[in-house]
Amino acid sequence: MHGRYRRRLADAPLGAALVVIEVLVRRFKCPNSHCPAVTFAEQVPGLTSPHARYTPLLRTVLGSIALTLAGRPGARLASALSVRVAKDTLLHLLRAVPEPPPAQVRVLGADNFALRKGDSYATILIDLEARRPLDVLPGRDAAPLADWLRGHPEVEIICRDRAGAYAEGARRGAPQATQVADGSHLWWNLAETLEGTVGAHHGCIRAAFATPLVTKVPAAGDLVTEGSSVVQSIPFVPPDGTLDFAGRPRRLVARTTERYEAVQQRLAESKTLAAICRDLRLDHSTVRRFARARSLDQLLVKATNRATLLDDFKPYLHQRWTEGCHSIPQLHRELREQGFTGDIQCVRRYFRPFKKPHSTLVKDPTGPPGTPRPAPKPRHVVRWIMTNPEHLAKTDEAELKEIRTVCPELDAAARHVREFATMMRDHRSDLLPTWMDRVLADDLPALHSLLSGLRRDIDAVTAAFSTSWSSGQIEGHVTRVKLLKRMGFGRANLDLLRGRVLHSP
Repeated sequence: MHGRYRRRLADAPLGAALVVIEVLVRRFKCPNSHCPAVTFAEQVPGLTSPHARYTPLLRTVLGSIALTLAGRPGARLASALSVRVAKDTLLHLLRAVPEPPPAQVRVLGADNFALRKGDSYATILIDLEARRPLDVLPGRDAAPLADWLRGHPEVEIICRDRAGAYAEGARRGAPQATQVADGSHLWWNLAETLEGTVGAHHGCIRAAFATPLVTKVPAAGDLVTEGSSVVQSIPFVPPDGTLDFAGRPRRLVARTTERYEAVQQRLAESKTLAAICRDLRLDHSTVRRFARARSLDQLLVKATNRATLLDDFKPYLHQRWTEGCHSIPQLHRELREQGFTGDIQCVRRYFRPFKKPHSTLVKDPTGPPGTPRPAPKPRHVVRWIMTNPEHLAKTDEAELKEIRTVCPELDAAARHVREFATMMRDHRSDLLPTWMDRVLADDLPALHSLLSGLRRDIDAVTAAFSTSWSSGQIEGHVTRVKLLKRMGFGRANLDLLRGRVLHSP
Protein backbone atom coordinates (compact mmCIF):
# COMPACT_ATOMS: atom_id res chain seq x y z
CA MET A 1 0.00 0.00 0.00
CA HIS A 2 1.38 3.35 -1.07
CA GLY A 3 -0.92 5.63 0.92
CA ARG A 4 -4.44 6.95 1.38
CA TYR A 5 -6.39 9.95 0.13
CA ARG A 6 -9.91 11.29 0.55
CA ARG A 7 -12.33 11.44 -2.43
CA ARG A 8 -15.44 13.58 -2.52
CA LEU A 9 -18.26 12.35 -4.76
CA ALA A 10 -21.38 14.38 -5.44
CA ASP A 11 -24.54 12.29 -5.11
CA ALA A 12 -28.19 12.85 -5.93
CA PRO A 13 -29.73 15.40 -3.54
CA LEU A 14 -31.75 14.26 -0.57
CA GLY A 15 -34.84 16.46 -0.60
CA ALA A 16 -33.43 19.95 -1.07
CA ALA A 17 -30.11 19.11 0.62
CA LEU A 18 -26.89 18.79 -1.30
CA VAL A 19 -25.32 15.35 -0.72
CA VAL A 20 -21.56 14.69 -0.90
CA ILE A 21 -20.05 11.28 -0.14
CA GLU A 22 -16.52 11.22 1.29
CA VAL A 23 -14.55 8.04 0.73
CA LEU A 24 -11.14 7.20 2.20
CA VAL A 25 -9.42 5.42 -0.68
CA ARG A 26 -6.19 3.42 -0.54
CA ARG A 27 -3.52 3.88 -3.19
CA PHE A 28 -1.28 0.91 -4.07
CA LYS A 29 2.16 0.74 -5.56
CA CYS A 30 3.04 -1.97 -8.05
CA PRO A 31 6.26 -3.83 -7.18
CA ASN A 32 6.88 -4.57 -10.87
CA SER A 33 9.35 -1.98 -12.11
CA HIS A 34 8.11 -2.40 -15.68
CA CYS A 35 4.47 -1.57 -14.80
CA PRO A 36 3.43 1.67 -16.61
CA ALA A 37 0.90 2.56 -13.92
CA VAL A 38 3.38 2.57 -11.00
CA THR A 39 0.58 3.47 -8.56
CA PHE A 40 -3.18 2.92 -8.76
CA ALA A 41 -6.16 3.58 -6.50
CA GLU A 42 -8.81 1.10 -5.46
CA GLN A 43 -12.39 1.55 -6.72
CA VAL A 44 -15.59 0.87 -4.83
CA PRO A 45 -17.94 -1.12 -7.10
CA GLY A 46 -21.19 0.76 -7.76
CA LEU A 47 -19.89 3.96 -6.19
CA THR A 48 -16.64 5.12 -7.79
CA SER A 49 -14.90 5.02 -11.15
CA PRO A 50 -11.54 6.48 -12.20
CA HIS A 51 -11.48 10.29 -12.19
CA ALA A 52 -15.25 10.49 -11.57
CA ARG A 53 -16.66 13.29 -9.41
CA TYR A 54 -20.24 12.01 -9.49
CA THR A 55 -21.79 8.81 -8.25
CA PRO A 56 -23.37 6.56 -10.92
CA LEU A 57 -26.83 7.66 -9.73
CA LEU A 58 -26.11 11.37 -10.14
CA ARG A 59 -24.30 10.79 -13.42
CA THR A 60 -27.41 9.03 -14.76
CA VAL A 61 -29.62 11.91 -13.62
CA LEU A 62 -27.36 14.54 -15.18
CA GLY A 63 -27.12 12.51 -18.38
CA SER A 64 -30.91 12.49 -18.65
CA ILE A 65 -31.02 16.25 -18.03
CA ALA A 66 -28.37 16.80 -20.73
CA LEU A 67 -30.28 14.68 -23.23
CA THR A 68 -33.50 16.56 -22.55
CA LEU A 69 -32.34 20.17 -22.12
CA ALA A 70 -28.69 20.29 -23.22
CA GLY A 71 -26.41 22.97 -21.71
CA ARG A 72 -27.71 26.16 -20.12
CA PRO A 73 -31.35 25.04 -19.64
CA GLY A 74 -30.10 21.80 -18.11
CA ALA A 75 -27.75 23.63 -15.74
CA ARG A 76 -30.65 25.82 -14.55
CA LEU A 77 -32.85 22.79 -13.93
CA ALA A 78 -30.04 21.04 -12.03
CA SER A 79 -29.54 24.13 -9.89
CA ALA A 80 -33.25 24.07 -9.04
CA LEU A 81 -32.78 20.43 -7.98
CA SER A 82 -29.88 21.40 -5.68
CA VAL A 83 -27.21 20.00 -7.99
CA ARG A 84 -24.24 22.16 -8.90
CA VAL A 85 -23.13 21.52 -12.47
CA ALA A 86 -21.75 23.66 -15.28
CA LYS A 87 -23.29 23.74 -18.76
CA ASP A 88 -20.05 22.46 -20.30
CA THR A 89 -20.09 19.47 -17.97
CA LEU A 90 -23.57 18.57 -19.21
CA LEU A 91 -22.35 18.81 -22.80
CA HIS A 92 -19.42 16.51 -21.97
CA LEU A 93 -21.85 14.01 -20.42
CA LEU A 94 -24.00 14.23 -23.54
CA ARG A 95 -21.04 13.46 -25.78
CA ALA A 96 -20.09 10.53 -23.54
CA VAL A 97 -23.42 8.74 -24.02
CA PRO A 98 -22.60 5.50 -25.87
CA GLU A 99 -23.85 4.98 -29.39
CA PRO A 100 -27.01 2.88 -29.70
CA PRO A 101 -26.34 -0.66 -30.91
CA PRO A 102 -26.70 -1.14 -34.67
CA ALA A 103 -30.11 -2.42 -35.69
CA GLN A 104 -31.49 -4.19 -38.72
CA VAL A 105 -33.88 -1.99 -40.68
CA ARG A 106 -36.26 -3.07 -43.43
CA VAL A 107 -38.29 0.11 -44.09
CA LEU A 108 -36.23 3.31 -44.00
CA GLY A 109 -37.45 6.91 -44.08
CA ALA A 110 -35.22 9.85 -45.04
CA ASP A 111 -35.86 13.58 -44.87
CA ASN A 112 -33.91 16.79 -44.30
CA PHE A 113 -34.18 19.55 -41.72
CA ALA A 114 -32.48 22.91 -41.41
CA LEU A 115 -29.62 23.52 -39.04
CA ARG A 116 -29.61 27.12 -40.25
CA LYS A 117 -32.43 27.81 -42.68
CA GLY A 118 -31.15 28.63 -46.13
CA ASP A 119 -27.56 27.87 -45.12
CA SER A 120 -26.94 24.36 -43.75
CA TYR A 121 -29.04 21.22 -43.51
CA ALA A 122 -28.87 17.67 -42.17
CA THR A 123 -30.59 14.38 -42.98
CA ILE A 124 -32.51 12.28 -40.47
CA LEU A 125 -33.01 8.53 -41.01
CA ILE A 126 -36.00 6.78 -39.41
CA ASP A 127 -36.84 3.11 -38.95
CA LEU A 128 -40.49 3.30 -39.94
CA GLU A 129 -41.34 -0.11 -38.47
CA ALA A 130 -39.70 0.50 -35.08
CA ARG A 131 -40.74 4.19 -35.22
CA ARG A 132 -37.38 5.48 -33.96
CA PRO A 133 -34.49 7.52 -35.39
CA LEU A 134 -31.47 5.61 -36.64
CA ASP A 135 -28.96 8.29 -37.55
CA VAL A 136 -28.42 11.95 -38.43
CA LEU A 137 -26.20 12.65 -41.44
CA PRO A 138 -24.52 15.95 -42.34
CA GLY A 139 -25.93 17.75 -45.37
CA ARG A 140 -28.71 16.66 -47.69
CA ASP A 141 -26.62 15.30 -50.54
CA ALA A 142 -26.59 11.90 -52.16
CA ALA A 143 -23.13 10.77 -50.99
CA PRO A 144 -23.75 10.52 -47.18
CA LEU A 145 -27.02 8.63 -47.71
CA ALA A 146 -25.41 6.25 -50.21
CA ASP A 147 -22.51 5.51 -47.83
CA TRP A 148 -24.93 4.77 -44.96
CA LEU A 149 -27.07 2.49 -47.13
CA ARG A 150 -24.04 0.47 -48.26
CA GLY A 151 -23.58 -0.55 -44.63
CA HIS A 152 -27.22 -1.69 -44.41
CA PRO A 153 -27.88 -4.05 -47.32
CA GLU A 154 -31.01 -5.34 -45.56
CA VAL A 155 -33.04 -2.22 -46.45
CA GLU A 156 -36.00 -3.16 -48.69
CA ILE A 157 -38.12 0.05 -48.83
CA ILE A 158 -36.98 3.69 -48.75
CA CYS A 159 -39.57 6.42 -48.19
CA ARG A 160 -38.40 9.87 -49.23
CA ASP A 161 -39.56 13.22 -50.55
CA ARG A 162 -39.22 14.33 -54.17
CA ALA A 163 -35.63 15.54 -53.77
CA GLY A 164 -33.37 14.30 -56.53
CA ALA A 165 -30.38 13.95 -54.18
CA TYR A 166 -32.14 11.35 -52.02
CA ALA A 167 -33.32 9.48 -55.12
CA GLU A 168 -29.74 9.32 -56.41
CA GLY A 169 -28.32 8.36 -53.01
CA ALA A 170 -30.87 5.56 -52.60
CA ARG A 171 -30.18 4.29 -56.12
CA ARG A 172 -26.41 4.21 -55.57
CA GLY A 173 -26.43 2.89 -52.01
CA ALA A 174 -29.35 0.44 -52.10
CA PRO A 175 -30.19 -0.58 -55.68
CA GLN A 176 -32.15 -3.53 -54.32
CA ALA A 177 -34.57 -1.30 -52.38
CA THR A 178 -37.92 0.03 -53.59
CA GLN A 179 -38.15 3.80 -53.44
CA VAL A 180 -41.50 5.33 -52.40
CA ALA A 181 -42.24 9.00 -53.05
CA ASP A 182 -44.22 10.65 -50.28
CA GLY A 183 -47.89 11.15 -51.13
CA SER A 184 -48.18 14.43 -49.23
CA HIS A 185 -45.30 15.91 -51.25
CA LEU A 186 -46.99 14.78 -54.47
CA TRP A 187 -50.19 16.46 -53.35
CA TRP A 188 -48.27 19.61 -52.45
CA ASN A 189 -46.57 19.63 -55.87
CA LEU A 190 -49.97 19.35 -57.50
CA ALA A 191 -51.31 22.24 -55.39
CA GLU A 192 -48.39 24.49 -56.40
CA THR A 193 -48.95 23.63 -60.06
CA LEU A 194 -52.67 24.29 -59.75
CA GLU A 195 -52.00 27.68 -58.18
CA GLY A 196 -49.98 28.66 -61.24
CA THR A 197 -52.77 27.47 -63.53
CA VAL A 198 -55.41 29.42 -61.63
CA GLY A 199 -53.21 32.52 -61.67
CA ALA A 200 -52.75 32.26 -65.42
CA HIS A 201 -56.55 32.09 -65.95
CA HIS A 202 -57.61 34.53 -63.24
CA GLY A 203 -58.75 36.92 -65.94
CA CYS A 204 -61.54 34.47 -66.81
CA ILE A 205 -62.60 34.45 -63.17
CA ARG A 206 -62.68 38.24 -62.95
CA ALA A 207 -64.73 38.42 -66.13
CA ALA A 208 -67.20 35.86 -64.79
CA PHE A 209 -67.66 37.76 -61.54
CA ALA A 210 -67.98 41.19 -63.20
CA THR A 211 -71.76 40.73 -63.39
CA PRO A 212 -73.23 43.06 -60.74
CA LEU A 213 -75.31 41.75 -57.89
CA VAL A 214 -78.67 43.51 -57.45
CA THR A 215 -78.54 44.95 -53.95
CA LYS A 216 -80.35 47.70 -52.12
CA VAL A 217 -77.98 50.64 -51.80
CA PRO A 218 -78.46 54.29 -50.79
CA ALA A 219 -79.59 56.58 -53.58
CA ALA A 220 -76.93 58.52 -55.42
CA GLY A 221 -76.04 61.64 -53.56
CA ASP A 222 -77.16 60.36 -50.13
CA LEU A 223 -74.88 61.39 -47.32
CA VAL A 224 -73.66 59.06 -44.59
CA THR A 225 -72.15 60.49 -41.43
CA GLU A 226 -69.03 58.89 -39.93
CA GLY A 227 -68.24 60.56 -36.61
CA SER A 228 -68.07 64.27 -37.35
CA SER A 229 -67.31 63.97 -41.09
CA VAL A 230 -69.77 63.72 -43.97
CA VAL A 231 -68.92 61.53 -46.95
CA GLN A 232 -70.70 60.55 -50.13
CA SER A 233 -72.27 57.07 -50.00
CA ILE A 234 -71.33 54.78 -52.88
CA PRO A 235 -71.81 51.06 -53.42
CA PHE A 236 -69.24 48.64 -52.11
CA VAL A 237 -66.95 47.41 -54.90
CA PRO A 238 -64.34 45.01 -53.45
CA PRO A 239 -60.88 45.86 -54.80
CA ASP A 240 -58.76 43.60 -56.96
CA GLY A 241 -55.57 44.84 -55.28
CA THR A 242 -54.20 46.75 -58.27
CA LEU A 243 -55.26 50.30 -57.24
CA ASP A 244 -54.37 52.39 -54.21
CA PHE A 245 -56.78 54.49 -52.17
CA ALA A 246 -56.55 57.35 -54.71
CA GLY A 247 -57.51 55.12 -57.64
CA ARG A 248 -54.00 55.05 -59.10
CA PRO A 249 -52.12 51.82 -59.91
CA ARG A 250 -50.21 50.58 -56.88
CA ARG A 251 -46.46 51.03 -56.96
CA LEU A 252 -45.98 47.25 -56.72
CA VAL A 253 -48.25 46.73 -59.74
CA ALA A 254 -46.47 49.38 -61.80
CA ARG A 255 -43.05 47.99 -60.92
CA THR A 256 -44.10 44.42 -61.72
CA THR A 257 -45.53 45.49 -65.08
CA GLU A 258 -42.40 47.45 -65.97
CA ARG A 259 -40.06 44.58 -65.07
CA TYR A 260 -42.17 42.02 -66.92
CA GLU A 261 -42.17 44.08 -70.12
CA ALA A 262 -38.42 44.71 -69.85
CA VAL A 263 -37.58 41.04 -69.34
CA GLN A 264 -39.88 39.86 -72.12
CA GLN A 265 -38.44 42.45 -74.52
CA ARG A 266 -34.88 41.24 -73.86
CA LEU A 267 -35.94 37.62 -74.21
CA ALA A 268 -37.38 38.48 -77.62
CA GLU A 269 -33.92 39.84 -78.47
CA SER A 270 -32.46 36.38 -77.62
CA LYS A 271 -30.54 37.63 -74.59
CA THR A 272 -29.57 35.17 -71.86
CA LEU A 273 -30.87 35.38 -68.31
CA ALA A 274 -27.42 36.34 -67.08
CA ALA A 275 -27.27 39.25 -69.54
CA ILE A 276 -30.74 40.41 -68.51
CA CYS A 277 -29.67 40.32 -64.85
CA ARG A 278 -26.76 42.59 -65.66
CA ASP A 279 -28.86 44.96 -67.76
CA LEU A 280 -31.69 45.35 -65.26
CA ARG A 281 -29.53 44.87 -62.14
CA LEU A 282 -31.93 42.24 -60.79
CA ASP A 283 -31.36 38.96 -58.99
CA HIS A 284 -31.21 35.86 -61.16
CA SER A 285 -34.21 34.24 -59.43
CA THR A 286 -36.30 37.38 -60.05
CA VAL A 287 -35.44 37.46 -63.75
CA ARG A 288 -36.13 33.73 -64.05
CA ARG A 289 -39.56 34.18 -62.45
CA PHE A 290 -40.46 36.96 -64.89
CA ALA A 291 -39.13 34.95 -67.82
CA ARG A 292 -41.09 31.81 -66.95
CA ALA A 293 -44.38 33.65 -66.36
CA ARG A 294 -46.87 32.90 -69.09
CA SER A 295 -48.66 36.24 -68.69
CA LEU A 296 -48.55 39.45 -66.68
CA ASP A 297 -51.77 38.46 -64.90
CA GLN A 298 -50.03 35.46 -63.38
CA LEU A 299 -47.45 37.74 -61.74
CA LEU A 300 -49.97 40.37 -60.66
CA VAL A 301 -52.16 37.75 -59.00
CA LYS A 302 -49.31 36.70 -56.71
CA ALA A 303 -48.24 40.30 -56.07
CA THR A 304 -51.68 41.69 -55.21
CA ASN A 305 -53.45 38.79 -53.48
CA ARG A 306 -51.59 38.43 -50.23
CA ALA A 307 -53.01 37.26 -46.93
CA THR A 308 -54.16 39.95 -44.48
CA LEU A 309 -55.81 40.02 -41.08
CA LEU A 310 -59.07 41.02 -42.74
CA ASP A 311 -59.32 38.06 -45.13
CA ASP A 312 -61.55 35.94 -42.87
CA PHE A 313 -63.81 38.90 -42.08
CA LYS A 314 -64.27 40.38 -45.57
CA PRO A 315 -67.54 38.53 -46.33
CA TYR A 316 -69.04 40.00 -43.16
CA LEU A 317 -67.76 43.48 -44.07
CA HIS A 318 -69.23 43.18 -47.57
CA GLN A 319 -72.60 42.21 -46.09
CA ARG A 320 -72.66 45.02 -43.53
CA TRP A 321 -71.59 47.62 -46.11
CA THR A 322 -74.35 46.66 -48.54
CA GLU A 323 -76.82 46.75 -45.63
CA GLY A 324 -75.97 50.44 -45.20
CA CYS A 325 -73.55 50.36 -42.23
CA HIS A 326 -70.75 52.72 -43.34
CA SER A 327 -69.45 53.67 -39.90
CA ILE A 328 -65.87 52.44 -39.64
CA PRO A 329 -65.77 52.56 -35.80
CA GLN A 330 -68.98 50.52 -35.67
CA LEU A 331 -67.64 47.95 -38.13
CA HIS A 332 -64.39 47.71 -36.19
CA ARG A 333 -66.25 47.11 -32.92
CA GLU A 334 -68.28 44.34 -34.54
CA LEU A 335 -65.15 42.70 -35.91
CA ARG A 336 -63.46 42.85 -32.51
CA GLU A 337 -66.41 40.96 -31.04
CA GLN A 338 -65.81 38.26 -33.67
CA GLY A 339 -62.12 37.88 -32.82
CA PHE A 340 -60.45 40.41 -35.13
CA THR A 341 -57.07 41.47 -33.67
CA GLY A 342 -56.19 44.38 -36.01
CA ASP A 343 -56.66 48.06 -35.24
CA ILE A 344 -59.21 50.45 -36.70
CA GLN A 345 -56.71 51.82 -39.22
CA CYS A 346 -56.63 48.43 -40.93
CA VAL A 347 -60.40 48.63 -41.52
CA ARG A 348 -60.26 52.30 -42.46
CA ARG A 349 -57.55 51.72 -45.09
CA TYR A 350 -59.59 48.90 -46.61
CA PHE A 351 -62.71 51.06 -47.01
CA ARG A 352 -60.91 54.28 -47.99
CA PRO A 353 -61.30 53.81 -51.78
CA PHE A 354 -65.07 53.36 -51.45
CA LYS A 355 -65.70 56.81 -49.91
CA LYS A 356 -63.90 58.90 -52.49
CA PRO A 357 -65.95 61.30 -54.63
CA HIS A 358 -64.29 60.05 -57.84
CA SER A 359 -65.86 56.61 -57.42
CA THR A 360 -69.11 56.16 -59.36
CA LEU A 361 -72.12 53.99 -58.90
CA VAL A 362 -72.08 50.93 -61.13
CA LYS A 363 -75.40 50.27 -62.82
CA ASP A 364 -76.67 46.80 -63.51
CA PRO A 365 -77.27 46.33 -67.25
CA THR A 366 -80.75 45.02 -66.53
CA GLY A 367 -81.78 48.31 -64.98
CA PRO A 368 -81.70 48.11 -61.16
CA PRO A 369 -78.61 49.48 -59.40
CA GLY A 370 -76.09 46.88 -58.28
CA THR A 371 -72.47 46.18 -57.48
CA PRO A 372 -69.99 43.75 -59.07
CA ARG A 373 -69.29 40.61 -57.11
CA PRO A 374 -65.81 40.26 -55.63
CA ALA A 375 -63.75 37.80 -57.65
CA PRO A 376 -62.37 35.05 -55.40
CA LYS A 377 -58.64 35.06 -54.85
CA PRO A 378 -56.58 32.38 -56.60
CA ARG A 379 -55.68 30.64 -53.34
CA HIS A 380 -59.39 30.35 -52.52
CA VAL A 381 -60.09 28.77 -55.90
CA VAL A 382 -57.17 26.38 -55.38
CA ARG A 383 -58.55 25.41 -51.97
CA TRP A 384 -62.01 24.77 -53.44
CA ILE A 385 -60.58 22.53 -56.15
CA MET A 386 -58.31 20.63 -53.74
CA THR A 387 -61.10 20.08 -51.19
CA ASN A 388 -63.32 17.01 -51.24
CA PRO A 389 -66.60 18.15 -52.90
CA GLU A 390 -68.55 16.60 -50.01
CA HIS A 391 -66.83 19.01 -47.61
CA LEU A 392 -67.34 22.22 -49.60
CA ALA A 393 -69.76 24.87 -48.41
CA LYS A 394 -72.77 25.46 -50.64
CA THR A 395 -71.70 28.98 -51.61
CA ASP A 396 -68.14 27.85 -52.42
CA GLU A 397 -69.46 24.93 -54.44
CA ALA A 398 -71.74 27.24 -56.45
CA GLU A 399 -68.93 29.71 -57.21
CA LEU A 400 -66.56 26.91 -58.20
CA LYS A 401 -69.21 25.49 -60.52
CA GLU A 402 -69.59 28.90 -62.16
CA ILE A 403 -65.82 29.22 -62.59
CA ARG A 404 -65.60 25.79 -64.19
CA THR A 405 -68.44 26.69 -66.54
CA VAL A 406 -66.83 29.88 -67.89
CA CYS A 407 -63.22 28.57 -68.03
CA PRO A 408 -62.68 25.21 -69.78
CA GLU A 409 -59.02 25.09 -68.73
CA LEU A 410 -59.84 25.38 -65.02
CA ASP A 411 -62.64 22.85 -65.48
CA ALA A 412 -60.15 20.38 -66.96
CA ALA A 413 -57.62 21.14 -64.19
CA ALA A 414 -60.25 20.54 -61.48
CA ARG A 415 -61.24 17.27 -63.11
CA HIS A 416 -57.63 16.08 -63.25
CA VAL A 417 -57.02 17.05 -59.61
CA ARG A 418 -60.00 15.07 -58.38
CA GLU A 419 -59.00 12.06 -60.44
CA PHE A 420 -55.52 12.30 -58.91
CA ALA A 421 -57.05 12.41 -55.42
CA THR A 422 -59.15 9.31 -56.17
CA MET A 423 -56.09 7.39 -57.35
CA MET A 424 -54.19 8.30 -54.19
CA ARG A 425 -57.08 7.37 -51.90
CA ASP A 426 -57.82 4.03 -53.58
CA HIS A 427 -54.15 3.12 -54.30
CA ARG A 428 -54.87 2.76 -58.02
CA SER A 429 -51.40 3.02 -59.52
CA ASP A 430 -52.69 1.21 -62.63
CA LEU A 431 -54.69 4.33 -63.56
CA LEU A 432 -51.67 6.67 -63.43
CA PRO A 433 -50.48 6.24 -67.08
CA THR A 434 -53.92 6.94 -68.57
CA TRP A 435 -54.34 9.94 -66.23
CA MET A 436 -51.05 11.38 -67.46
CA ASP A 437 -52.13 10.91 -71.08
CA ARG A 438 -55.38 12.77 -70.43
CA VAL A 439 -53.50 15.66 -68.83
CA LEU A 440 -51.19 15.91 -71.83
CA ALA A 441 -54.21 16.11 -74.13
CA ASP A 442 -55.35 19.39 -72.49
CA ASP A 443 -53.79 22.83 -72.87
CA LEU A 444 -52.38 23.05 -69.33
CA PRO A 445 -48.65 23.94 -69.51
CA ALA A 446 -48.18 24.01 -65.72
CA LEU A 447 -49.55 20.48 -65.34
CA HIS A 448 -47.38 19.37 -68.25
CA SER A 449 -44.32 20.55 -66.28
CA LEU A 450 -45.53 18.53 -63.30
CA LEU A 451 -45.83 15.44 -65.51
CA SER A 452 -42.22 15.88 -66.64
CA GLY A 453 -41.11 15.68 -63.02
CA LEU A 454 -43.33 12.66 -62.35
CA ARG A 455 -41.92 10.79 -65.35
CA ARG A 456 -38.37 11.30 -64.11
CA ASP A 457 -39.39 9.65 -60.83
CA ILE A 458 -42.07 7.35 -62.17
CA ASP A 459 -41.09 4.20 -60.22
CA ALA A 460 -41.22 5.97 -56.85
CA VAL A 461 -44.45 7.76 -57.79
CA THR A 462 -46.07 4.50 -58.84
CA ALA A 463 -45.00 2.91 -55.56
CA ALA A 464 -46.58 5.83 -53.67
CA PHE A 465 -49.93 5.00 -55.30
CA SER A 466 -49.71 1.28 -54.52
CA THR A 467 -48.38 1.13 -50.94
CA SER A 468 -49.41 2.47 -47.56
CA TRP A 469 -45.88 3.58 -46.59
CA SER A 470 -45.34 7.35 -46.50
CA SER A 471 -43.16 10.04 -44.94
CA GLY A 472 -45.80 11.20 -42.48
CA GLN A 473 -44.01 9.64 -39.54
CA ILE A 474 -40.74 11.25 -40.63
CA GLU A 475 -42.35 14.70 -40.57
CA GLY A 476 -43.29 14.07 -36.94
CA HIS A 477 -39.67 13.30 -36.08
CA VAL A 478 -38.53 16.44 -37.93
CA THR A 479 -40.93 18.46 -35.77
CA ARG A 480 -39.34 16.88 -32.67
CA VAL A 481 -35.88 17.78 -33.97
CA LYS A 482 -36.97 21.41 -34.31
CA LEU A 483 -38.10 21.35 -30.68
CA LEU A 484 -34.74 19.94 -29.57
CA LYS A 485 -32.95 22.68 -31.51
CA ARG A 486 -34.96 25.42 -29.83
CA MET A 487 -34.46 23.91 -26.38
CA GLY A 488 -30.71 24.06 -27.00
CA PHE A 489 -30.97 27.68 -28.24
CA GLY A 490 -29.42 26.56 -31.57
CA ARG A 491 -25.90 26.53 -30.09
CA ALA A 492 -25.17 22.79 -30.24
CA ASN A 493 -22.96 21.31 -32.92
CA LEU A 494 -24.28 18.52 -35.12
CA ASP A 495 -22.74 15.81 -32.93
CA LEU A 496 -24.59 17.10 -29.85
CA LEU A 497 -27.86 17.47 -31.72
CA ARG A 498 -27.39 13.98 -33.14
CA GLY A 499 -26.93 12.55 -29.65
CA ARG A 500 -30.10 14.22 -28.41
CA VAL A 501 -32.08 13.06 -31.44
CA LEU A 502 -30.95 9.43 -31.08
CA HIS A 503 -31.24 9.15 -27.29
CA SER A 504 -34.02 11.51 -26.25
CA PRO A 505 -37.30 9.77 -25.41
